[in-house]
Amino acid sequence: MSIFGSGDPDNPMGGLLGDLLKVIGSGPGASDSWFEAARTLAFGVATDGGQDEAPDPLVRIAFEELSRVAELHVADATGIPPASTGGVSFDAVGPGQWSIKVLEAYRPVLKSMVEAQQQGAAAVPTTMDLTQFDPEESAGLSGLLGQFALTLGPVFLGMQFGSAAGHLARRAFGQYALPLPWPESSTLLLVPGNVGRFAEDWSLPLQEVQLWVCLRELTMHAVLTRPGVRSSLSTLLSDASAHAAAAQRSVVERLGDGLADPAALEDALGDPEALLADLISPEQRSISSALTAQTTAIGAYVDHVTAGVAETLTSSPAALREAWYRYRIEEGKGEQAFAGLFGLAVGQEEVDRGRAFVAGVIERVGESALARLWGDELDLPTPAEVDAPGLWLARIGLLD
Repeated sequence: MSIFGSGDPDNPMGGLLGDLLKVIGSGPGASDSWFEAARTLAFGVATDGGQDEAPDPLVRIAFEELSRVAELHVADATGIPPASTGGVSFDAVGPGQWSIKVLEAYRPVLKSMVEAQQQGAAAVPTTMDLTQFDPEESAGLSGLLGQFALTLGPVFLGMQFGSAAGHLARRAFGQYALPLPWPESSTLLLVPGNVGRFAEDWSLPLQEVQLWVCLRELTMHAVLTRPGVRSSLSTLLSDASAHAAAAQRSVVERLGDGLADPAALEDALGDPEALLADLISPEQRSISSALTAQTTAIGAYVDHVTAGVAETLTSSPAALREAWYRYRIEEGKGEQAFAGLFGLAVGQEEVDRGRAFVAGVIERVGESALARLWGDELDLPTPAEVDAPGLWLARIGLLD
């Protein structure tokens, strides 16, 4: 009797795997099962399994009023005109809704990873009758893994995306929890509940924290919507996701190749580091390094502008700046996990690296030079230039 046979009334687990594969791997919308899994888990993690927060409409109105002041100061500090004649508006959401929005924003690049995994799984033999599965036969094992990778694999990958998005949503103040471009829109997301908890945790005036968040979100939006910056980061994101997808496809293919030899498969699974050792190509490392360098420099510039404007508009700018720095360098599971999907490094090392870059530029030629960060795609710094600001200034013609 097959362990997956469904005809044994004394075996309550009989047919479970086969039925699960059939349900997930067939029927309308099966190709989107990974995204539904991502959405469900993201919402559950973001809300801790409960109801999503319903932002008070009065809080959204307060942000709107603050944004009108903030937008003028951001335009003056950066030299970037407002995104549209009507200005930028805010949509206040709870962490659960934010987690779904971020998955929708990056759905195209996440989908490419899922499709690549499925392409790798397709190389594994899948022709088999699950009701006749014999675990002693390598052909049956091969078919099982192939079917698993084609159907359940994308769902588990989607759950990985969902978990990362859910944890990120629990810390996000607004749309730009990470310095990455979103789909074009003049409406920005805010998570008032997270902003309020931050103000309370650090004993800071709520309205001043709200203003800080407005300043940062508007500055980030202004920079990331510049054509050159948007083009460069979007290209790097696409390339990074393609290489990450290729690595996942390679894992599936290697496991498939080893299925003809159960001993080899056991060795591969027993030594995952060896299995993954050469999956990250030099080109992939280069893309990841370039993406990290650009987002590190942009993030540091935005923080610098935000802090500078806050000096004149708030009563406790030093406390705000310190609290924000401490918050950024915390080991945020969401930031680390979601950024890691694209090979993007975040954390204290990058925060300090960016601060040093900005300080180095200002020390050598003055603050006005920082505007070159968003002026042209070719002016964005390389990894070496982020570590040595003088190299960047020399390349763009601002240092003799």
